[in-house]
Amino acid sequence: MVNGEDRAARPPHGSRALDRRKFLGFVLAAPTLVTAAELVPAEQARADVPSADITELVDLNDVMTLAALPTSGLITVQVNTDGTVSFALPRAEVGQGITTSTAMLIAEEMDVPLDRIRVTLADARPELVFNQLTGGSNTTVATFVPIRVAAAVARGRLLEAAAVVLGAALTQLTIKAGVVIAPTGRSIGIGALAEKAAAVRTQQVTAELKPAEQFTVIGTPQRRIDALDAVTGRKKFAMDLAVPDALPTMVCRPPTINGKVGPVANADEVRAMPGVTDVVVINSGVAVRARTFGQCIDAVRALKVSWGPGTAQGKSDETVLRELKAAEPSMGLPPLTPSVEGRFTFHFRSNSALETNCAIADVRSDRAEIWSGLKAPIVAKEAIAAALGLPLRAVTVHVTESGGSFGRKLFFDAALEAVEISAKIGKPVKLMWHRADDSRQGRTHPMATSRVRIAYAGNTVLSYKQRHTSVATDLSHGFGEIFTALAAKLPVADLGFSETFFQLSQSMPYNFGVNSRLLNETDKGFNTGSMRNVYSPDVTCARELVIDRLATKMGKDAYQVRRDFLRDDRSLAVLEKVAEAGRWGRSMPSGTAQGIALHSEYHSASAVLVEIDCRPETVNRRIRDGVAGPRVTKVVLAVDAGLTVNPRGLEAQMMGCAMDGIALALTSGLHLRDGYFLEASWDNYFYTRQWNTPPELDVIIMPDTTGKPGGAGELGVAASMAAVACAYGRATGTMPTTFPINHGTLSFEPKPVVPPVPQSPTDGLDHAF
Repeated sequence: MVNGEDRAARPPHGSRALDRRKFLGFVLAAPTLVTAAELVPAEQARADVPSADITELVDLNDVMTLAALPTSGLITVQVNTDGTVSFALPRAEVGQGITTSTAMLIAEEMDVPLDRIRVTLADARPELVFNQLTGGSNTTVATFVPIRVAAAVARGRLLEAAAVVLGAALTQLTIKAGVVIAPTGRSIGIGALAEKAAAVRTQQVTAELKPAEQFTVIGTPQRRIDALDAVTGRKKFAMDLAVPDALPTMVCRPPTINGKVGPVANADEVRAMPGVTDVVVINSGVAVRARTFGQCIDAVRALKVSWGPGTAQGKSDETVLRELKAAEPSMGLPPLTPSVEGRFTFHFRSNSALETNCAIADVRSDRAEIWSGLKAPIVAKEAIAAALGLPLRAVTVHVTESGGSFGRKLFFDAALEAVEISAKIGKPVKLMWHRADDSRQGRTHPMATSRVRIAYAGNTVLSYKQRHTSVATDLSHGFGEIFTALAAKLPVADLGFSETFFQLSQSMPYNFGVNSRLLNETDKGFNTGSMRNVYSPDVTCARELVIDRLATKMGKDAYQVRRDFLRDDRSLAVLEKVAEAGRWGRSMPSGTAQGIALHSEYHSASAVLVEIDCRPETVNRRIRDGVAGPRVTKVVLAVDAGLTVNPRGLEAQMMGCAMDGIALALTSGLHLRDGYFLEASWDNYFYTRQWNTPPELDVIIMPDTTGKPGGAGELGVAASMAAVACAYGRATGTMPTTFPINHGTLSFEPKPVVPPVPQSPTDGLDHAF
C-alpha cells in the first residue's frame, strides 16, 4: 500500500503534465517487482450531448467505473522470478472470459507471452470497497486502464533494471516475449530481473501506455487461457476443492417458497442412515451432512418435516398478474394525436446457472473460512462476519471460478447457509443445492408487465411513454459493499434504489420526442435477482414490438422506421449491418418471417435480425416433455462494443446472448402454482434447446470508433429477445403480448414438492435430474 510520506510528495493537483497515454503509477515495496496504477482521472461527463435521456450523460456503468477508481491503486501486477506475471483479479470469472481478457491486457503492455500470465481471483478485500463487484458489464470498462497502467509501470521498471545489468542505454532496450534485448544481442529474462527491479520503498512513477496502432495482443482473437482445463475436467470449481473434513451437505427445503421450518419427526432415524453424520435445523430448512451427496439425497428425501406457510403462500401466475396490474402507474390522458399502444406480460424466469448454488465453509469459534463463486464477495464477507459475531479480519472469503451466473452469483445464499450449518455442527461442510432447490427456492427474474404508448403525427413521433411494473427485484447486494447493500434493503429506500438502477440502465436510442420511462415494483415475497441484462430484455422487447406496430400505422417498413428515427451513428451502423448481412426484406414462405431489433447500453450498441419458422410442421414436432417450436432458423447479430480486447470472447458472449434472447422470447419461464414453481430442474425448464437453436448464427463485430471498451456482457440479450418476438408477430400476423410465448403450454408432469428433491437415477440410463 502507498504510505503517507509518498502521497505527500506528489505534485499539486493540476500540475501533472500527462497526455492521454501517460499515467501515474507506483512501484510498491516488495521482494520482487510489484506495481499498481495511480488513481485514473475521471473523464468528463458527456455534457455536450443534447438529450433528455440521462444515460447519454451518465449511466450505471459510468457510476460503477467512477466508484471503482479510488481503490484502483490497490490492485497490483507482480513479476515472479520464474518469468511469469501474477495478477489477482478482483472480479468473478463465471464463464464470461474475463481472466483471458485481463491476461491479454497485461501481456500487451509488458510484451510477455500470454501463457506466462497467471490470473487468479482475489479473495474478498473490503478495502477495495466498490471495486470488487462483478456486474453491469463493467469489468473490462473499469479495469481496462488501471491494469494496463500497472503493467506498463512494471515494464518500465524492468527496462530500467535491465539497462544496468546489460550496460545499455534505456532507450536502446526492447522487450520481446518476456526477454529484454540490448542492441549488442545480449539479453535477460524478466524473471532474472524480478528482484533487481523491486523497490525498497514505494515510489511514484509515470508510465506511458502503448498506442492502439502498436497493439499485437489486444484486438486479436485468442482462445481462453482456461480452455484446456475446462475441456479436460481439470478446472476447479467450489465442489472440486479438497478442504479437509468438508463433507457433502444438502438441505431439505420447504414445499412452498420460503416456507418456515417446523418440527422434524424423524431426525434420529435419519441420523442413523448410512453415511449420515449430522442433521440440523437451520433458517431455510433441515441440513444433512453425509459421506456422499447420494447419501445426502436419500436422507433429505427421508426427512419428515412440518412446514409453515411461505412468503408466496397460495399465489399463482394469475394472482401475481392481478397485483401487477393494480400497481401499474398511470399512462396519463390519451394523446390528442394518433398513437399506438401495447401491454405485455413477462412471467417469472429462473436465474439458475449450470453450476448449482454451492459453497464450502469451515467455521470455528474464532474464525471462519469460506469458498464459493461470488460476484459480490465483500458484502458476503461483511454479512458473514456480522452473522457470526466475528471481527472482519477473522473471516476469509475465497472467490472460486463459477460455471455460469445469469446474475445468480451476485447473491451468496449458499455461503450463508454453509456458514450457519458449519457453525451449528462445529464441522466443515461442502454444501450443494439440488437443481430442484435452485429452480424452486433459488433466485428468479421477477414477473412484470410493461405498457408502451407512442404518439405520432404524420411521420413525426411526438412522445414515448413506458410504464414498467415488476415484482420487486432484490438488489440487496448493493454495489458490492455493506452500506449500499443495507440501503437497498430499507423499506423506503429500496424502490428508490431500484428506480435509480432502472433509469441509469435504460437508454432510448430513437428520436421519439418527449420520452419517459417509469418503474414501479410490488410484492417482496419472492427470491428475485438481477438476471442477465436485468430490466432491459423486457423493456426493450415491449418497445420494439410497439415500434413494429408504429411502422404498420405509418405505412413504413419495420427496418426503415427504426433507421429514420435513430439518433446516433453507432446504432445506425449496427442496424444497417444486420439488415444488409441478413438480407432484410427477402421473400420468405408463409408462416416464416424476419424480425429486427436494436438495443444500446453502457457505451455499446447491438442490432439483431432473426428468421423464424412458425409453420405447423415445425411448431407441432414431437418432443419428449417439451415444446418444439417455433424455431429460430437464423440470427445475425452486429455488435459495437467499442475497443474489443478479445474478439473471440466477444463473439462467444454474443452467441450466448442470442441463446438467452431466444429462450426468453419462446420457452424460458417458470409456472407459479399454490406458492411454488412447478419446474424442478433443467429437464423441465426450457432454456434454448438444440431443436430451437438456429442453424445459422453470424456475429459481426463492428470496427472500433471510440478507442475504449464499452459494456458487452449483457448487451445482446435484449435485442435478441425483441427480434424473435417481432419475427413471431410478423410470421403469425399477431403481435405476441405474453412471454415466453409458449408459457401457456405445460409440457411436462410436475415433480412432487414432498420430498423436495427427486430420487437420483440408479441405472445411469434414466433422465438425470
